Amino acid sequence: MTKEAYQEEVLVIEKLENQIILYNDDVNTFDWVIESLVKVCDHDSVQAEQCAWLVHLKGKCAVKNGALEDLRIYKEALTERGLSAVIE
Repeated sequence: MTKEAYQEEVLVIEKLENQIILYNDDVNTFDWVIESLVKVCDHDSVQAEQCAWLVHLKGKCAVKNGALEDLRIYKEALTERGLSAVIE
């Protein structure tokens, strides 16, 4: 495989993978964020708690990766629960 073909393949793969970014807010509790990540994103409780801490300490955290079409459902469910989430 040529270098150019490899770079094209990497770009295509990168475009297929998006992520939901969850942002910190002053409204939702840790428990609510953890419960939401478990229910909506299928995180286990440890993963959800780690994400909640990252959101709290860093201001944001990637909570789910995948194709754009698939992530829209998860993002909407998170925002319906009052969380601040975007797809990047």
